[in-house]
Amino acid sequence: MPDTQRTAASLAEDPSAVIRSRPYLVALLLAAILGIPISAIAYGFLALVGAIQEALFDDLPQAIFTGGTPAWWPVPWLALCGLLTGLTIRYLPGNCGHSPAFGFKAGGPTPDIELPGIILAALATLSLGAVLGPEAPLIAIGGGLAALTVHLLRKDAPPMAVTVLASAGSFAAISTLLGSPVLGAFLIMEVAGIGGATLSLVALPGLLASGIGALVFVGLDNWTGLGTFSLALTSVPPAVEPTVATMAWAVPMGIAGALLGWLIRWIGLSLRPVVHTNRVLVTAGLGLAIGLIAMAYQLISDRSFTQVLYSGQDALPELVEDAADYSLGVLILLAACKLLAYGLSLSAFRGGPVFPAMFIGAVLGIAADALPGMDLAPAIGMGIGAMSAAMLRLPLTSTLLATVLLGTDGVIVTPQVVVAVAVAFVVTNMLPVPGPQQPAQPPAQDPAPAVKSRGVT
Repeated sequence: MPDTQRTAASLAEDPSAVIRSRPYLVALLLAAILGIPISAIAYGFLALVGAIQEALFDDLPQAIFTGGTPAWWPVPWLALCGLLTGLTIRYLPGNCGHSPAFGFKAGGPTPDIELPGIILAALATLSLGAVLGPEAPLIAIGGGLAALTVHLLRKDAPPMAVTVLASAGSFAAISTLLGSPVLGAFLIMEVAGIGGATLSLVALPGLLASGIGALVFVGLDNWTGLGTFSLALTSVPPAVEPTVATMAWAVPMGIAGALLGWLIRWIGLSLRPVVHTNRVLVTAGLGLAIGLIAMAYQLISDRSFTQVLYSGQDALPELVEDAADYSLGVLILLAACKLLAYGLSLSAFRGGPVFPAMFIGAVLGIAADALPGMDLAPAIGMGIGAMSAAMLRLPLTSTLLATVLLGTDGVIVTPQVVVAVAVAFVVTNMLPVPGPQQPAQPPAQDPAPAVKSRGVT
């Protein structure tokens, strides 16, 4: 065994030696430095997405129409969303990120050749109204940029160094997106299955980059006034101590979340073989269908189609604040439309599954508030936790997503949330795998042979 390999093996067996080593201290310093530009790039990406959404769906129709935005307005934009996303996936190198229909993933460093496709596909998906979140693309972009920087600085960098710093870049990219740097870091670590000695080695640079990234987000918000792009509720319903009734309702809430999550995944996975018959045309058609669903919601409920579109991150605080203004019928309609649009988006677009699941869970919780003995705060917490567990299949992160979002009241409702998450997670794993039993492979003519990878898209 060469000396370098023997040294690397001995360090891997002794994490304390790794932490004391000079290369690891250099990696910590580099992680802190990389956290600044990567978080700034992530902030700029989110700001651009928000600016395009506001310009196309708020400013432009207000400038054209005097009687309010017509219900049909999102239809052509969603068709364009599908067209641009389909073209990007079809012709740019790589798969433009993993398909969200297979759940949330945070794998190894993103190859630099795939970064343009990931950025453009996510920008088209998120800016033009498809129902997915920004967390998965940001994680891929942050990790890819960090890995690219390491390779530019040292072409023969050890794989472990690339992995650690790529993880730090991913941490920095979503440092405040979920409301807390720690929660974003926890999401990445749980989905990647990092544990044992590796946890300490990877988490320390990541948390350092994430903390610096959070400061950058706050600083850029103070400088630009564009926002912190952090998930937070502006008004939280008062929590009450757990009761027998609310604890009892946690079981059916968990079951409901699991069944709804299964239905959403079934829609997404069942449509994937159709998507692969003609990536561009079918994705444009799915975008058109999402636009029609949003139009139908506005026509029926007389509420804005924007509640159906996007990730739901920005609409969630207003939904919770105005919970009393929604009738049960409108809540059921909103959940059904968001669920269907979410399932269609999973099948062909690029983005993350976290925020739409949380939004549907909040709608489920608000509707469940009418049940005997139920209170609004635990109902919302259980709904968000159950839907997150069903879609992400990450029980610890799902519990934190629900409780941290509710702030100090989240501590009080934790017992009910834990039960709902546990039930949803168990039932989800007991249900049959939705959709085709084998992932559909793209036809030979789908990728451009010179540049496309052959993986599942």
